[in-house]
Amino acid sequence: MALSFAVTNGSEHNNGKITLFVVLSCMMAAMGGVIFGYDIGISGGVTSMEPFLVKFFPEIYKKKKEDTEVSNYCIFDSQLLTTFTSSLYVAGLLTSFIASYITRAFGRKPSITAGAAAFLAGAAFGGAAFNVYMLILGRLLLGVGVGFANQSVSLYLSEMAPPRLRGAINNGFQLSIGIGFLCADFINYGTEKIKGGWGWRISLAMAGVPALILTPGALFLPETPNSLIQRSKDHQKAELILQRIRGTNDVQTELDGLIKASSTSKNTDHSFKLILKRKYRPQLVMAVAIPFFQQVTGINVMAFYAPLLFRTLGLGVSASLLSAAMTGIVGTGSTFISMLLVDKFGRRTLFAIGGIQMLASQSIVGGIMAAYLKDNGGLNKGYAYLVLVMICIYVAGFGWSWGPLGWLVPSEIFPLEIRSAGQSITVAVSFLFTFIVAQKILTMLCYFKSGIFFFFGGWVLVMSVFVHYFLPETKNMPIEQMEKVWREHWFWKRMMDEGIEKREQESGL
Repeated sequence: MALSFAVTNGSEHNNGKITLFVVLSCMMAAMGGVIFGYDIGISGGVTSMEPFLVKFFPEIYKKKKEDTEVSNYCIFDSQLLTTFTSSLYVAGLLTSFIASYITRAFGRKPSITAGAAAFLAGAAFGGAAFNVYMLILGRLLLGVGVGFANQSVSLYLSEMAPPRLRGAINNGFQLSIGIGFLCADFINYGTEKIKGGWGWRISLAMAGVPALILTPGALFLPETPNSLIQRSKDHQKAELILQRIRGTNDVQTELDGLIKASSTSKNTDHSFKLILKRKYRPQLVMAVAIPFFQQVTGINVMAFYAPLLFRTLGLGVSASLLSAAMTGIVGTGSTFISMLLVDKFGRRTLFAIGGIQMLASQSIVGGIMAAYLKDNGGLNKGYAYLVLVMICIYVAGFGWSWGPLGWLVPSEIFPLEIRSAGQSITVAVSFLFTFIVAQKILTMLCYFKSGIFFFFGGWVLVMSVFVHYFLPETKNMPIEQMEKVWREHWFWKRMMDEGIEKREQESGL
């Protein structure tokens, strides 16, 4: 069954339709993003709830209530508290390499299924936790789910999507993360008001709801044609799947491209060694640089600890949670806008607009806090709300640039022979620096104070320059023809020299 609009932009690969089959498949796969976003958003909310602090982190609660000399910026500085948040990313980092093998050897679908099951177990442990170790175990299991989901879902969406709409469909993963984050904010706002102090259990356990949908739903997902050809060489089955997801029988050109790409992907069992070759240097650099830059935008100050930050500004618990929910609405809405614009205006344009927006808003927030927020007390309401507005502007900039594009670009630039390894490196780098930032951000806030916004703003400037000079535009380019953009780039084309590659092959590199 196909929807009524056809995808036609003159490309021979874009003669199909957006089918209901591919839409439903991608919606189910993107459910992994909902759980990921929920797990990001829920931790900052529950750690601002006093009953949660009393049960698991009594030292922080005592310091907040009794120590009037402690700085606004240092109230929540606790390595055990940040371990609760960051343990998810340690597990995700380690799991991503296992997920890479499973994704390559058994397909995208088994990885999504394994991630869903781990999400379900993690939600159960978190909701039932009676000590901090059980709490962290739940986060570790959620991290296993995140490792599988982030490895496989972006690949799945990119390989299922028609080239012309690949950006919009892949950005659905980031939209799903935003929806999950927003749900977490509103659930935290509601559960904080439950009498008896056990609302945080509902917050943690609710991650199991989308996991209950994804776990059985993943079993019915079709495997991508790319994976079928790569693993089993089953061209007939791949052709049938391709016809079904494109809504047309005329898929021979696209199928031939997939078969050709697969035939060149020799040595797929050594894809991590293969990606180190000179001809894949552009993709390797992007696999490291893009997730690194995504994590040093400063977004995790908002994602993990927005309620704590708003409490630092002098807002109460409920007001802090509601303010965090407002930023979640802005982030989700801007990601949806990115879905509409990314395939029209391109990746580089959105990166540039978002970078300017984030840098300006971070500078203003840092300036206000430096001038008016002292170590004790809070901002007056006027400045507090101005900070909230500027943070919303910052989140919007991230929402239509580095948020979705940080996942989209790496998922579409790798040729088939290194695709699983490249995605694994991307996920691992993302988790590594997410862990570092999550583990150290409250300490950094304590020592840098308002300067933390200028610190991350400096990185936004660096990465914006990097994208301008070194990232080629990839919009509307069929995923199996992506090598063209590197061969035409002013800098990277020197890496694609066939004579150099031939000499490397002869020398065994």
